[in-house]
Amino acid sequence: MRKNSIKNIRINNEVQKELSNIIRNDIKDPRVSLMTSVTDVYVAPDLKSCKAYISVLGDDENLESTIEGLKSAEGFIRKQLASGVNLRHTPEIEFIPDDSISYGVRMSKLIDDTVKSEE
Repeated sequence: MRKNSIKNIRINNEVQKELSNIIRNDIKDPRVSLMTSVTDVYVAPDLKSCKAYISVLGDDENLESTIEGLKSAEGFIRKQLASGVNLRHTPEIEFIPDDSISYGVRMSKLIDDTVKSEE
């Protein structure tokens, strides 16, 4: 299976939806922020590994504690993922912090400030 095949894209989307549901509904760890979102998921073509990009509304400390909480609950998350998504192998999940949302907000603010200063 190629990396960008339709099947792989569909698997990525299904895993992303299921991970979002698991994090939102099933994780009870107080380190995991309530404002956690799974921005993107890349499942390897052999279905052995998965990179999940996690974004948290808040500061860097919230993001770090959320990533730690998710890493400690990885076994539980994999078990829930296996029951929610029917795959041959349940991938090992690597949680990667994603700051693209905060970067976008910061850039938008800079653009707005620049437009206001020119007027």
